[in-house]
Amino acid sequence: MTQPSAQHGAATPDHSALLRRHGLRCTASRLCTLRLLSASGQHVSTAEVCAQLQGMGLPFDQATVYRTLEIFTEVGLAHAVLGPGPKRYGVSSVPHHHVVCEECGRVQDVAIAQMSEAVERITELTGLHAGAGGSLLLYGRCSRCST
Repeated sequence: MTQPSAQHGAATPDHSALLRRHGLRCTASRLCTLRLLSASGQHVSTAEVCAQLQGMGLPFDQATVYRTLEIFTEVGLAHAVLGPGPKRYGVSSVPHHHVVCEECGRVQDVAIAQMSEAVERITELTGLHAGAGGSLLLYGRCSRCST
């Protein structure tokens, strides 16, 4: 497969370097998927990533995208959030927590600073000291699904 052209979201040198720092080869699939995840700022499913890549005219199938996202998760380049429906993947250089709507599956980030009191209380109740990369998953219904 050839490198994607600039009109189809060619990876910046930063994306290539990021893949290499995580011990990954810079394939077209990985570069395009990482760029899409980074630009979206959202948590997306394999099917959503695949549809967006195909919408840009890139011939990536869902199995390739799934393997790419799983590899990103294994090496710590991305993270996966489980909820109702498909697993969703996100990229962030800042540790954070997540809230997940049990009805629509929407995932939102919550800054660690916004949850510091809750994490301290959990430590008091359980004795568990959250690690720097730890993430709380809070499930409920989002404002759109609650009405």
